[in-house]
Amino acid sequence: MEDFTENFLGYIINAIDILIVTYIIYKLILLLRGTRALQLFKGIIVVVVVMLASTFLHLSTLKWLMDKTFTYGVFAILVIFQPELRRALEQIGRGRLFSRSSTPEEKVVSDTIESVVKSAFYMAKRRIGALIVIERETGLSDYIETGINLTARSSTELLINIFIPNTPLHDGAVIMRKDMVMAAGCYLPLSENPTISKELGTRHRAAIGLSEVSDAIAVVVSEETGQVSVAMNGEITRDYDTERLTELLHQKLGPQGKTSAPLWQRKVKNDG
Repeated sequence: MEDFTENFLGYIINAIDILIVTYIIYKLILLLRGTRALQLFKGIIVVVVVMLASTFLHLSTLKWLMDKTFTYGVFAILVIFQPELRRALEQIGRGRLFSRSSTPEEKVVSDTIESVVKSAFYMAKRRIGALIVIERETGLSDYIETGINLTARSSTELLINIFIPNTPLHDGAVIMRKDMVMAAGCYLPLSENPTISKELGTRHRAAIGLSEVSDAIAVVVSEETGQVSVAMNGEITRDYDTERLTELLHQKLGPQGKTSAPLWQRKVKNDG
């Protein structure tokens, strides 16, 4: 009976141990999900799988290469994940690492689209240049840190005021996460694609450059022509109208298949 009790308690302790480790790993994955480190983490998993395969299949040369990779891999990980490790330690210090995470709701997506579309075409009519970036799966924390932190609820009025000429924040990009304006005046990487039209200036090249290294959506308003353009996946599409932009953002950000324009969008179009 004592042996049974001891074994049973051992099973419970092991189960608790596994659950705790699983929960910690889950929270760490959520932490990495908001950064570019998630793609690097996936690459590390591939390397581990290759190493296990080389051991199982007795591929001596490949196994030697993987052993050398792991020998110096610890130092490489510390360098590559330095921003994420620092952010994780900061969140542990604030007690936020194990806080509950939320998923974007349909209303959040709808409010985000409304504020972006309304502000973009308001500025387009008045030839006010703007660059609004909407974060998706690839985190943009590194670029957010280059700007002025706002962490404010998105609204049409806020976005318009940020890009008013000769104001402190009008240069650079605004980066949004869900329905929050995370930062303004952010610096983005310029595309070096030689095929980009010479008509496009720095603002458009920055939008394309960011879309080349992430899955973000960049909405650009040209101050020269008043055209509204969208950069995604390293390509830019120009001369959007209100309906097309709303439809595109619903396709990319909202529930699958929701492409019909809401009432406010039709009203804006009719007023224009």
